[in-house]
Amino acid sequence: MPASSHDNEKQFVAILNKKIELGRTLNVLSHLSVGISNVLEEGEAIFVDYQDLDNGIHPSLSHYPFIILKSDNSNKIRKIREQAIEKGIKFTDFTHTMIEGGSTIQQQITSQTKEEDLEYLGICLFGDVNVIKSMTRKFSLYK
Repeated sequence: MPASSHDNEKQFVAILNKKIELGRTLNVLSHLSVGISNVLEEGEAIFVDYQDLDNGIHPSLSHYPFIILKSDNSNKIRKIREQAIEKGIKFTDFTHTMIEGGSTIQQQITSQTKEEDLEYLGICLFGDVNVIKSMTRKFSLYK
């Protein structure tokens, strides 16, 4: 697909809690990335195959940017989640209740935890660049 102004109309943005260790951070990001793709409607995101000079295919990479930001704490991620709900931005999030014991146990623990008691480890958003930038401008790039 040729470059156009539509290249940057939407974006993925993950915000990760900087207080968690690297291995856990990568696990959270992986779950968020897979999860956000399942939230989107067919054709809402654009995925492209890259072809190299030897005709090798590097399949299904996002046409839209995927930005990774860091958050100082869980409450800042909670606020972004609230804004996403208010603004109709599609998202997926990951909390401390989703770490141990497998999916069934994690779902049970989450269902027994009040939202205010959840520690947010990350969130991933997808939508209009201008809306997401207005929500996330106070966060810095994860380096």
